[in-house]
Amino acid sequence: MEEIRRVALETVLRACGYGFLAIFCVMIGLSFQPRSAFQAGGFLSLLMTVVLVVKAQTARTKDHRRTEMWLYLSEECRPPAAYAQQTIAAVMRDIYLQCARWTAIISIVMWAVALASSLAGF
Repeated sequence: MEEIRRVALETVLRACGYGFLAIFCVMIGLSFQPRSAFQAGGFLSLLMTVVLVVKAQTARTKDHRRTEMWLYLSEECRPPAAYAQQTIAAVMRDIYLQCARWTAIISIVMWAVALASSLAGF
């Protein structure tokens, strides 16, 4: 079970990393206006949070054999066919929600920085 959680976390974090790379590029493009950069970062991070929550809701119905995580699991680490769908769906849902919490916190921090820079007059 630990191997399943580790692989699931790696695959979701990799996808979130690409998303945050895109958000970072947008923020760099707006770096001449720090408040706008952090507002955009906060909004896009919030959008990523919503996507992760939707993915968590649909994880129960997605076929476990069509997930990236299933491809990375070695044959000996895969759960028995009778329990695979339920196990994989539960683990993926937990990981998606955990990453959604992290991105929500990042979004809150970016909005707070945007508010602070607005109050400071930038």
